[in-house]
Amino acid sequence: MYPEYFHIAFYSSAVLILITTLFFTFLQQRTAKVHNKMFIMTTIVLLINAVTELCYELMLPHRFDSDSVFTMIRVSQYVYFLMHALLCPCVAIYVNLVTGAYLRFNRKKRMIYMIPYVITEILILMNPFNGRFFYFNDDRRFVRGDLEIILYLSGALYLSICFFLFIHTWRAVVVKRRVAIIYFFTVTLGGILVQYFNINIKSELFAEAVGLLGIMMAVESEDDRIDVDTGIYNRRALQLDLNNYIINKRDLWLVCIKITNADIIPRVTGSENVDILSTLVSEYLQTKVSRTYIYNMNPQTFMLTLPDRKVEQVKSLAGDIVARFELPWTINDNEYMLKAVIMFADVPKRIPSSADAFYMADSPVPESNDKKILYGSDLNYLLRRSAIQNAIVNGLKKDSFEVFYQPTFNLSDGSLHGAEALLRLDDPAIGKIPPYEFIPISEQMGLVDVLDTFVLGEVCRLLSNELKDDGSVEAINVNLSVLQCLKPGFIESINQEADKYGIDRRRINFEITESVAASDYDQLAQIVTELKNSGFRFSLDDYGTGYSNVMSVFSMDLDIIKIDKSILWSAMENKLGRILLENTVNMVREMGRKILVEGIETKEQLELLREVGVDYLQGFYFSKPLPKDEFLAFISEHSRVKT
Repeated sequence: MYPEYFHIAFYSSAVLILITTLFFTFLQQRTAKVHNKMFIMTTIVLLINAVTELCYELMLPHRFDSDSVFTMIRVSQYVYFLMHALLCPCVAIYVNLVTGAYLRFNRKKRMIYMIPYVITEILILMNPFNGRFFYFNDDRRFVRGDLEIILYLSGALYLSICFFLFIHTWRAVVVKRRVAIIYFFTVTLGGILVQYFNINIKSELFAEAVGLLGIMMAVESEDDRIDVDTGIYNRRALQLDLNNYIINKRDLWLVCIKITNADIIPRVTGSENVDILSTLVSEYLQTKVSRTYIYNMNPQTFMLTLPDRKVEQVKSLAGDIVARFELPWTINDNEYMLKAVIMFADVPKRIPSSADAFYMADSPVPESNDKKILYGSDLNYLLRRSAIQNAIVNGLKKDSFEVFYQPTFNLSDGSLHGAEALLRLDDPAIGKIPPYEFIPISEQMGLVDVLDTFVLGEVCRLLSNELKDDGSVEAINVNLSVLQCLKPGFIESINQEADKYGIDRRRINFEITESVAASDYDQLAQIVTELKNSGFRFSLDDYGTGYSNVMSVFSMDLDIIKIDKSILWSAMENKLGRILLENTVNMVREMGRKILVEGIETKEQLELLREVGVDYLQGFYFSKPLPKDEFLAFISEHSRVKT
């Protein structure tokens, strides 16, 4: 094979690889981001290089045929050098865009960054006049000039800067991209060195083409970053992009759009339409910002990343989005009104990590919120929530949780009946945290069953040790979470805990809330029956606060119905409230259940309950919740007074 054919094979292969790379890049629409555009530009520059070299090799045998052919040969080499000088800066900028390092450069630094390229191009432009980069000898063959080394030195400088910044921002790049970029460097450098030391082996362009193909497959591919249903970026993409911004110390605004009533769509039209909702919202958001800044966190939550924006611009955008949600959305020819809350905060000042961004996306908006746009101090609830999450985790590790006991009493003679076990959390950093804060959060964290098991264990330990022979405490009430009740193996775990301490099961009275019973009463009824057969007792807590089916609730084998304090307090305020209390008590009694009223704080409330006639009492009028030692002392004192 003649050397020319050998060269033609190299250049033809490079052209084919580069065309294929561009074809798949445009086919998969990887063109939106800045680094996508730089990749395309780099590929085009390299393709022009390959085409000019291919033309050169094809025309070289005909260099003596005419002066016009020879002129075309010289032009092809001239264009090759002009474009080749651009290649290394393009590659360096592309890699730095992928790693995020280029984001650190201001306009002045970017101008300085381009100085070696500009000098090289000027020297190449002067080549027709001095032949210092290359020239053709009397045989009309290419000869390297003494300044050609400048091209290699410039390229080496850019690649060195690129590699240094790449190492400096190593953590901002996922493993797959690291390997791909290193592979690109290795293949390209190998091809350059081979051709530099042996001009007859035209391996440089081919190696660069193969390297770019590898980059296209491993770096430019975004299959794992795209949400299939909407075509916009997913949670993983947000995490990677935010880490990139944070590591490179680039400020931006993070906007979170939460659709607070998205559940109306599957309830009315069917669950498959949730994806339609996501598509509609994402299409609207793309009219406001580029697709490259939109992330679909879940069907009802979207995030936007907005670099280089002023707070006034972000407020204006938030206002536009709120205005859109005041108009109906059309799904399957039906119109629906959706409610949305817009939150925005700056990264990294307010949102210092991607974990905090996910926390914003996944945390529910407080029920007390009446604003449509939240920012600044409005987002303090997120800080509070995050602190409580940490307190829960640390509390489990460092035994910061403690079980308190609020005594319950018999109305008939005022004797002690038992107590309700109440979990308390006292965190060293933020102090005492009320249950209405940490219980819902622990449920969302998937830790509520751990807390329930902790409470049950503490109660069983108390009953098997200090209260083993104390008959004044008939039973201790233990609250059950619906998440715990409905988990597989729940009944077995309860029985195992009781067997572990060898307690009398009748001294444990489990409490379930009315709302829980209303939503899952069939399964709960079976659970109650099985645990009742094992000896445990059951109460319905907070009766009167929900909207349950009364017959379904009372079909369960319950021992005690706890009437919520709101009914008692309402009875003290007006006649209608008293009628409600009396009718509730009568109904419960007719159904053969015992009655406990909670929230008693005054003597007048106690006298009212005497008139109405209930069984058990609980409230601050008798005792606040007590730590174990104080509860034991209370029992001892109460028994001494009674005797």
